[in-house]
Amino acid sequence: MKKLRIGLAQVKQSAEFDANARTICRSLEEAADKELQIVCFPETQTVGYRVDVTASDAPVPVERLEELHQQVAQRCGELGMACILGTETPLAADPHGGKPYNSAIVISPDGKILGTHHKTRLTPLDAIAYSAGNSIETFELFGVRVGVVICFEGFRFADTTEECVRQGAQLVFHPQNNTTRPNDWKIPLHHSMITTRAAENTIWFASCNVCYPEHQNCRTMIVAPDGRIHAQAEMKREELLVAEIDIDQATRAMFEFNPNACVPLLFADTVPREELAR
Repeated sequence: MKKLRIGLAQVKQSAEFDANARTICRSLEEAADKELQIVCFPETQTVGYRVDVTASDAPVPVERLEELHQQVAQRCGELGMACILGTETPLAADPHGGKPYNSAIVISPDGKILGTHHKTRLTPLDAIAYSAGNSIETFELFGVRVGVVICFEGFRFADTTEECVRQGAQLVFHPQNNTTRPNDWKIPLHHSMITTRAAENTIWFASCNVCYPEHQNCRTMIVAPDGRIHAQAEMKREELLVAEIDIDQATRAMFEFNPNACVPLLFADTVPREELAR
């Protein structure tokens, strides 16, 4: 049994860079107090989502982003804690004027930035403000292969999570931002998509939403490899959702379609093994 203690920071987000930075720093300290190994933040937590929260054409704060990313990495190294940080990163060809990437930075417990995932599938509103990434990456944290998919690309496109699992991921983090608009009808759809991503791959799926007191169209939740909800936060309330998970349960049995390994997932104790041997 390999245990991992993870947390999802369902926090408020604004267009104020300094306020977001303070929220991130406060959450890192709370995560350390709760002895977390990995903490995940919502989509674009550093600058505010360029759909409704921050203006789509706001200048990219290139230098301030670099400084904050390094500050978070340094603190993670001091705390011995890994982090998935929802942010944006400048377009290399035009850092200040080009559309940035909607990104998640993966930081190791020794304070190194292991890499950055850029959101590959953009909603029509995303596309006004962001450039699309073109690859899916996975990273090793505490001896566990971890993937990252961001909001829409994880909800609506099964192949993004599947690619993480193909690369060996047993745990996929899903920073999201849903949403400042009154689309409450989406809540059950979003929840079903999150549980499906876990169940169809037999992996842990950890989805971290922002806290919007007026509208929030998805819970922050951690889903077990059998598709059952392991932990969830209350909506419209700031909360660090903490859970201990058993990575060994993430067998990837359904992804690999291993018939023997799928039996307990499909039938539990209702089908005697001798019945299957007929």
